[in-house]
Amino acid sequence: MRVPAKSLSDYSWLVRIFFWNQKRKYGQRLDPAMLWGRSPRLFLGVAFLYGMIDRKSSPIEPALRSLIPVRVSQINECHFCMDLNSATLLKRGASIEKVEALEDWRHSKCFGEREQVALEFAEAVTRSDLSVSNELVDRLKRHFDDDAVIELTGLIAFQNLSSKFNSALGVPAQGFCKLRGSGSSDKRSS
Repeated sequence: MRVPAKSLSDYSWLVRIFFWNQKRKYGQRLDPAMLWGRSPRLFLGVAFLYGMIDRKSSPIEPALRSLIPVRVSQINECHFCMDLNSATLLKRGASIEKVEALEDWRHSKCFGEREQVALEFAEAVTRSDLSVSNELVDRLKRHFDDDAVIELTGLIAFQNLSSKFNSALGVPAQGFCKLRGSGSSDKRSS
């Protein structure tokens, strides 16, 4: 990482509670949290926002809430996010074939129409050489109501924040998801 984590004792007690929970849930503290935790107010804001986006009552189903972040992370070359979100996507019922086909989703039969339009929207929001057209939003609204469009856009924006933060600071994958044929989840996006 381009900025080192601090010694655990140098973090605020509140941030250390989050670290304890991460270690319990993932078996280790998450490197991005160690960086965000250097600024406790930012860390708590990001943690709260993520909790609101990835809540059980979201109008976006859990698997899609993991699929979209993996694709955004591929575009932004965030190896940590690809790793953790791919593992979460598999836990939420996606096949390994779907995860491995995601980078070239347009040419895969693994994705339904709802997923395809959400992925197209995610790419248009994420990539600076694309834009969100009215036609794309009209197609998106065939599969998502207005509240779900807001939630999906918020998810994409959050994942751009997270993956760009991690990519800029060189946060590596932590070994949560090993993809076949790659040796690790640390595959680069084209």
